Amino acid sequence: MRKRLYRSRSERMIKGICGGLAEYFNIDPTIIRLLFAALAFAGGASIYAYIIGVFVIPSEGKSH
Repeated sequence: MRKRLYRSRSERMIKGICGGLAEYFNIDPTIIRLLFAALAFAGGASIYAYIIGVFVIPSEGKSH
């Protein structure tokens, strides 16, 4: 079975991007959230990545 990246429905705070990345890489979602926050304060690149992810990464359970 092929591993797919989805926005998480169970591990979501805003849109499920960090939770989906954590499920994909099999790590704690808090680590991903802290990385996104640190990168947001260090130049803001993660903010743009998050916004793009909302539109590009499908929600969990939706088919293409």
